[in-house]
Amino acid sequence: MTGSDEDQHPETQRLDKWLWFARVTKSRSLAAQLIQDGKVRVNRTKVTKPSQTVRSGDVLTIAVRGSVEVLKVLAPGVRRGPPPEARQLYHVVSSASGGLSPRAAADAGVQGANRPTKRERRLAERLAKQDG
Repeated sequence: MTGSDEDQHPETQRLDKWLWFARVTKSRSLAAQLIQDGKVRVNRTKVTKPSQTVRSGDVLTIAVRGSVEVLKVLAPGVRRGPPPEARQLYHVVSSASGGLSPRAAADAGVQGANRPTKRERRLAERLAKQDG
């Protein structure tokens, strides 16, 4: 009987593929690199192989973009859909960044989550002129 592992176990999915479907990373190759760099843990166990499988109920600890996020896998992904569809694949257990992460803030629709306001930019420019 020939068939991939995903055909035999539809409730599991490759970790790199799941991270991409859940929009944690922009590409599957970046997801694989994140895993190989040791920045992802599955159920408190550090993984270094992108082929590691995840299933519903697994808890992922991800160190990405200067913060640590803990996500609980709710379902394997079927496709890389829009952000509202991707958010249905996981539940945010905690985020060590204190509040919304830049990605979560952007997903939630907070405009300019990472950008300084016009007033803040002008104040920074004034300070830079005074120092130099």
